[in-house]
Amino acid sequence: MEFSSSSLYLFIFTFFIYSVLVDLVIARGGEGEHSFNHSGSVDHSHGRHLFGETPPSVDLSHGYMSNTELEKAMKQFAHKCSAISRLYSIGKSVNGVNLWVLEISDNPGIEEPEPAFKFIGNVHGDEPVGRELLMHLANWLCNNYMTDPLATLIIKNVHLHILPTMNPDGYSLKKRGNANNIDLNRDFPDQFFSVNNDLGLRQPETKAIMSWLKKIHFTASATLHGGALVANFPWDGSENQKKVYYACPDDTTFRHMASVYSRSHYNMSLSKEFNEGITNGAAWYPIYGGMQDWNYIHAGCFELTLEISENKWPNSTELLTLWEYNRMSMLNLVASLVKTGVHGRILSTECGQPLPASVIIKGINYTVKAGDVFGDYHRLLAPGEHYEVTVAMPGYESKTTHILVEDEAMSLDFVLDPEGLQKRKQVRTDCSSSYQVELWGWTMMEVLFLAMVILAFFCVLFKRKTIFHKQRQSVVAQKRAVIV
Repeated sequence: MEFSSSSLYLFIFTFFIYSVLVDLVIARGGEGEHSFNHSGSVDHSHGRHLFGETPPSVDLSHGYMSNTELEKAMKQFAHKCSAISRLYSIGKSVNGVNLWVLEISDNPGIEEPEPAFKFIGNVHGDEPVGRELLMHLANWLCNNYMTDPLATLIIKNVHLHILPTMNPDGYSLKKRGNANNIDLNRDFPDQFFSVNNDLGLRQPETKAIMSWLKKIHFTASATLHGGALVANFPWDGSENQKKVYYACPDDTTFRHMASVYSRSHYNMSLSKEFNEGITNGAAWYPIYGGMQDWNYIHAGCFELTLEISENKWPNSTELLTLWEYNRMSMLNLVASLVKTGVHGRILSTECGQPLPASVIIKGINYTVKAGDVFGDYHRLLAPGEHYEVTVAMPGYESKTTHILVEDEAMSLDFVLDPEGLQKRKQVRTDCSSSYQVELWGWTMMEVLFLAMVILAFFCVLFKRKTIFHKQRQSVVAQKRAVIV
């Protein structure tokens, strides 16, 4: 077949237009979740790739649990591991799907002076790996309780809450947003912009999370996402909306938490895109209305955003491998709540009742509150640092001490005195009868304190002859200290 010169020119012009359009499509794709090079691998040359929708060309959900199957698996787990778990719902999605949570603890459903941690998966509907890995985590803990030291440590000392899917509707629709097409990780009140401050405009899934955190005081948290491989920490946005490192008050502690996850991961810390496999959110790509920053500001909860798979929806045959890659990271992050930082209780000298006092660290503009029931606090801090700790409570005299947080947790209790004689009498009047027992005009607390002093005196006398013949051991980090 022969071509005329005009046909040849038309062919060249058509090919040129086609090439331009292809280039535009590729450039547009770079603004989404990921762009791909010609070999099919992920191209990380763009910023924070969190906005693309999964192409519906194939059934990517094959091998993944449906919402119905996930609910069934959670109910089966709660039955199989009933001694260490309970199943409850925090609300429903737009389409009425229950947001089921598994609590794993040696005393599930019972408030204790222990830290609480939550894992949330599937915030974005097209990022389902987290929901699968969280069920693997639950089953591993159940199967290894009382045989594996790490599983036993977590179950005995932490209340772990697992929400495998925050966005079941988005998962069913295979799209990022919920059934109302709202990105749930842009739907929380934000410190820099007031657009999300009207609670009535929030999505039901968002409201469920906010109500959940009013009921349970979580010490720390992590959400599982897909599309990259990095541990992200606050702040997620900056005041001027620029892509710049924007540190929160606990930046050092958050860097430590992110590093715990990254270093325990199979290859996250080896990232060529993110130094040590961690990143400040605003430095990566600023977002607003995110759940991570809201947790830290409004709920006293230290939350990380974990990108655990470069492919948002990998083939289901890869799920076991991804679980093995992330298993130790997930376990070590939860265990870090009790293996590092400073923990203790705050009590009154008058009656011994718990005080919901504030724990203040000099140089860190962030306050942690002790619990109402037990007066327990759990202050996450980066190890290897000296800290000045102050405990304050209205109506009581503040107390301050200096500590060195090493590689293990420190236990530090505070006993606060009421301010002034009149307030002391008032507090004594308000105490329960169990604290008002008196002996020869002395309260039971005073008698016990005197007995402890006498006992300590005789112990010193008894050990006096041997104390000079052996070297004193250094104080271990987990030894309990009391500031009175």
